[in-house]
Amino acid sequence: MKQKQASYLTGKLLLAMPAIGDQRFHRSVIFMAAHDENGAMGLVINSDLPELGFENLLDQLGISSKIEVDLKNLNLPVMSGGPVEKSRGFLLHTTDFHQKETIPVDDDFSITGTIDALTKVAKGNGPDHALFILGYAGWTAGQLEQELQKNAWLVLDSDPALVFHEKTGDKWNMAIDKLGIDPAMLSGEIGRA
Repeated sequence: MKQKQASYLTGKLLLAMPAIGDQRFHRSVIFMAAHDENGAMGLVINSDLPELGFENLLDQLGISSKIEVDLKNLNLPVMSGGPVEKSRGFLLHTTDFHQKETIPVDDDFSITGTIDALTKVAKGNGPDHALFILGYAGWTAGQLEQELQKNAWLVLDSDPALVFHEKTGDKWNMAIDKLGIDPAMLSGEIGRA
């Protein structure tokens, strides 16, 4: 499965720069779930919700009573994906898991947003690697492009190891390191040549 439009950022990572100007996105790493001429949608992948563990989430949704595995051994972080629709959940996962509602993003990532998917994960029938994310970041048509021109974001190719395996608090630094940039050299000022 090929990425739909190479000129768009679907499947990429956005790294918040000091020029972002919005504290909600300070040092955010955002997985771009969709980006086209109509706007963009991304999922913050480095802002966990430690007070809301996956086991608690399943209890709140009434799923845990149907599960026969030890949920304490299930290591699926619950992330705060952004300020839009904070109660809407998304499972960002590897492509080895697919349901009718699953949306393939690229060769490495898919997104599923159903309670059935959470039940399968809890029963041990989910993807090899996943993050559960509540909420998302959204941009209207042209808004993200304007923010990119103002140096609010850097763009990086997605890496499953970075997305799924790095500690939440380390993802921004690891992504900056992949670009070969010294974070101390980043400026919040916009420059013009």
